[in-house]
Amino acid sequence: MELSRERIYVSDFRQGLQGGVSIGVGYLPIALTFGLLAKTTGLSLMETVSMSVFVFAGASQYISLSLIAVGASVFEIILTTFIVNIRHLLMSASLNEKVEPASAWTKSIYAFGITDETFSVAATREGTVKTGYIYGVIVLAYGSWVINSGIGYLIGASLPHSLQESMTVALYAMFVGLLVPSLKKSRKVMFLAVLAAAFHSILEFFSWLSAGWAIVCSTLLSSIIVEGIEYLRKKGGMGHGK
Repeated sequence: MELSRERIYVSDFRQGLQGGVSIGVGYLPIALTFGLLAKTTGLSLMETVSMSVFVFAGASQYISLSLIAVGASVFEIILTTFIVNIRHLLMSASLNEKVEPASAWTKSIYAFGITDETFSVAATREGTVKTGYIYGVIVLAYGSWVINSGIGYLIGASLPHSLQESMTVALYAMFVGLLVPSLKKSRKVMFLAVLAAAFHSILEFFSWLSAGWAIVCSTLLSSIIVEGIEYLRKKGGMGHGK
């Protein structure tokens, strides 16, 4: 009986590895770029790999690099990371309803590996999601992210110093590249981006806050305003519907 359970677990784990292949491949260029930019930002190889090992959140790690570049404090970086990753509370709660019963310790381990991509693969799987399957997906995705972050750093270290310095511009270019497609699809995102940029420019111009806090506050303030307007608009629409 015990042997049969082990075989089932191994089978689920292998299926998870197969499901995580696309994620691992997708993480390849993103992790390489992160490692390269971490080098140009001034992080050491150990710091770069450690960030990927302990944080494992692409968006937060990229934002952390931009905050480090402007001299933000540790608290500002942690707070921004929390805000960016707060959606994981909803994803974890949703996935908890789909996975098989497991101990809190087991769930806490694979909850660490929940990203947008691993959540998507696990959540769209038919039927109850087995623990072995989730571990398989996460192991491959996590391994790809950590290893390729280190490789990206080493690639950056091999570049000429002048080119390394110029690569800091790539961080902002990447954010623009991520933002533009969203701007085309959503007026809400466009309004949010413009509002956040305006608030940040005002805070920077008058030097009311440090660079790190200016980013955090402008992001929070613009998000609250946009969501408030969206809520009032929907509420008004419901009122007219009545």
